[in-house]
Amino acid sequence: MSTLAGPDQLGKVWQEASILPGSYFVFSRANMDKLTDVENSDREEEILSGKGAAIPPKQREAFVKLLANFIRQRDTDKKHAEDLLFDMFKNEETGLLNIGKFLAALRTIGIRRNDPRIGEMMDNLKKVHKLNNYDGGSPLSQNLNAETFKAVIAPNIVLIARAFRHQFVIPDFQGFTKDIEEVYWKCKSNTDGKVASYIPQLARVNPDYWGVSVCTIDGQRFSIGDSNVPFTLQSCSKPLTYAIALEKLGPKLVHQYVGQEPSGRNFNELVLDHTKKPHNPMINAGSILTCSLLKTLVHPEMTLAEKFDYTQNWFSRMAGNEPLGFNNAVFLSEREAADRNYALGFYMREHKCYPEKANLRECMDFYFQCCSMEATCETLAIMASTLANGGICPLTEEKVLQSENVRDVLSLMHSCGMYDFSGEFAFKVGLPAKSGVCGGVMLVIPNVMGIFMWSPPLDPLGNSCRGVQFCEELVNIFNFHLYDNLKHGSNKKDPRRHRYETKGLSVVNLLFSAASGDVTALRRHKLSGMDITLSDYDGRTALHLACSEGHLECVKFLLEHCGVPHDAKDRWGNRPIDEAETFGHVEVVDFLKEWNDKVELAKKLGNETGYNSDQDSVKSGSSGGIFTPKTLKSTHSSVY
Repeated sequence: MSTLAGPDQLGKVWQEASILPGSYFVFSRANMDKLTDVENSDREEEILSGKGAAIPPKQREAFVKLLANFIRQRDTDKKHAEDLLFDMFKNEETGLLNIGKFLAALRTIGIRRNDPRIGEMMDNLKKVHKLNNYDGGSPLSQNLNAETFKAVIAPNIVLIARAFRHQFVIPDFQGFTKDIEEVYWKCKSNTDGKVASYIPQLARVNPDYWGVSVCTIDGQRFSIGDSNVPFTLQSCSKPLTYAIALEKLGPKLVHQYVGQEPSGRNFNELVLDHTKKPHNPMINAGSILTCSLLKTLVHPEMTLAEKFDYTQNWFSRMAGNEPLGFNNAVFLSEREAADRNYALGFYMREHKCYPEKANLRECMDFYFQCCSMEATCETLAIMASTLANGGICPLTEEKVLQSENVRDVLSLMHSCGMYDFSGEFAFKVGLPAKSGVCGGVMLVIPNVMGIFMWSPPLDPLGNSCRGVQFCEELVNIFNFHLYDNLKHGSNKKDPRRHRYETKGLSVVNLLFSAASGDVTALRRHKLSGMDITLSDYDGRTALHLACSEGHLECVKFLLEHCGVPHDAKDRWGNRPIDEAETFGHVEVVDFLKEWNDKVELAKKLGNETGYNSDQDSVKSGSSGGIFTPKTLKSTHSSVY
């Protein structure tokens, strides 16, 4: 697939169009996004009218042509992506694509069918299923022809194309999840720790529960184990209530009441800092005070029930509108066994820590309610990814929190989030995290992903034994520690880099696919944006190898879809047709001769070409139509 012109390519064309250097400002990196969406932007008139710079009419006309070509090429690339996706997954015998197989491939990349970003595609599948009057079966078991498939995926083609081009933050998501699975099973054998017993209802939880969920900033999701079993948030709610307080009240006001220092003491110890404030929002005293700020200063007219719904809605927005529950049994149990928390509350009231008009008992109830909200590993992993993504939920793309507030939350999670183990955790793991006595650990890898682990047995400091081990194992394998050297730390994996990132490996992989006749692999390389014309040291291209091995389908794909030169020469002067003749592949020779005749005919007729490739120079003389697979092969498909 032709890659979209970048700023440097556009600048080159701009200069070739005899545009003065003074007008090149339009192609600065800051303006590229506006240029890409110029047909839907108010910026269009400003650019075309030349406001801010004197652009002569001829230069303006040249720019309009250039812009039109850029937009046309972008739209063509989208169409090519749809064709390649269909060819990649279609059944060669029936010529139809099984949508279940397609969705399964999307899932391996991390995109699930309940992802709201592909909601239009899923709705289209249901409509097609209904229009075809299917009595039984599922919309997910349909077989679609090319035109129907393109219509179904059209609303979400940009996201889907990015997925199959491996343009997400974790390109090789399937390989990454294999490593996650290995760490999961390694930690499952850890039988250390005991379930929290100071809250009677929590003591009844099955200690064998162990679940892990991952959600990247691009919405790639993976779960293993007991990831759909609901449990109460407990202290994992503390960074979330703190984030809401920052968002609604601002950091200056919040930190008039709550400090920012690690306490160095137990999470529920009866102690304040030297200014008679709770040390930080990640311990019980600080979280109780944060909840009092939300209860008293944010929409003070709300009742306690309304404030609970308000806070729960905030949590849900962070989780991509996933629903959260409430465990009333745990709430009542926690309130009945809350002597230490009430002692903290009254101690802070003695030192006048609360805002004016704060009702201590209502504030305590609100704190217990936030701790008793119920969610799963999967839901909380999305919340963690929202924090990793600077406050923007990856699934809904809603900006739930300001990035500055997220930075403050992550800073305190890093220094105070793991109770009295925070310093050692920061040293070993080096990532923001928050644990809770429910057995949960929320881990945030900034600008990459969020991970949530849940296993009820706790160590003496109140952290999940399996959760802490998982985090340590994770940074031993991947360079996720904040102070890992990304350039020279070769002993660790970097999942943010593609397996075939280097040019040498790309060439080897491409040529091997051609030599083995793997058309599907070639389609994947094409879809990923790889340069299909790459050659080895001897100048041998993928077409050379496909011809020498007699793989006619590969030859057709390389010429018809990739537009590779049909007469490229290697270091010995051999062309692909020479390779086919040498090894006696008659069908390949005949096809190459036919292709060469069409190229020569197109050159004689002097037709204009949109790209410098065989694909677009091969045109018919009378109609000017491009020789595409539709004209070179007679195809028939039944429309559902």
